[in-house]
Amino acid sequence: MPRPQDAAKPGPSLAIQEGHLEVTRTARFAQLGRIGAETRQIWFVCHGYRQLAARFIRRFTPLVDLGCVVVAPEALSRFYIDVAPGRHGSEARIGATWMTRADRETEIRDYVRYLDRLAAKLLDQPRPGGVQVVALGFSQGGHTAVRWAALGNTELDHLVVWGSYLPGDVTLPPDRPGRSLTLVYGDEDPTRDPSLERSQEERILASGRSVMRRAHPGGHRIHDETLIQLAHGFSGASGTQGAP
Repeated sequence: MPRPQDAAKPGPSLAIQEGHLEVTRTARFAQLGRIGAETRQIWFVCHGYRQLAARFIRRFTPLVDLGCVVVAPEALSRFYIDVAPGRHGSEARIGATWMTRADRETEIRDYVRYLDRLAAKLLDQPRPGGVQVVALGFSQGGHTAVRWAALGNTELDHLVVWGSYLPGDVTLPPDRPGRSLTLVYGDEDPTRDPSLERSQEERILASGRSVMRRAHPGGHRIHDETLIQLAHGFSGASGTQGAP
């Protein structure tokens, strides 16, 4: 007579098979400003792990007075941040994540498509000539922004990786006139890793890619003054470099 534990084991005919099915999702994004005659730059800002778009975008309000429209896409996977057991009430905090290591290739493909569709929706609106498109990724969103630039179909003028590193599995976007890659760190950012920084510098050197580096006082956060300086710098670059 078989033992109960033996009966629970799947035999050859019960082998688990994994599949994938594309479904329609409704994505959420936050926006500051409207595209119009005064628009000079359109920023797509990708939040970090456990953040939500509506809260993250508040850090970019200084850009609005500079003629910038800011769009913060929210990652498609949300979860409860609080780990206390039991039911989650209305006060329970919620965050979002761009991906995990589980089924990572599918998740990367999904968010690249999502960002391309969002950009197409907004960039198809009437806008002045010469408007620059900027992608900024903060923390976990840094990898998201770099992968979007490398794998997506959206023409980006400037890519900013803030408080993060270039993902090791992505070829750096090539140098092109009118396009820039900027790395930004806080002087006291506790997430900085010297070994990762050395590895990243070796990749950049080997690629021949020109990269701008900016440091700001403080830790793992968006720094207002540095943000404003970047926007002014991009505006100045548009007058000296050709369109991509």
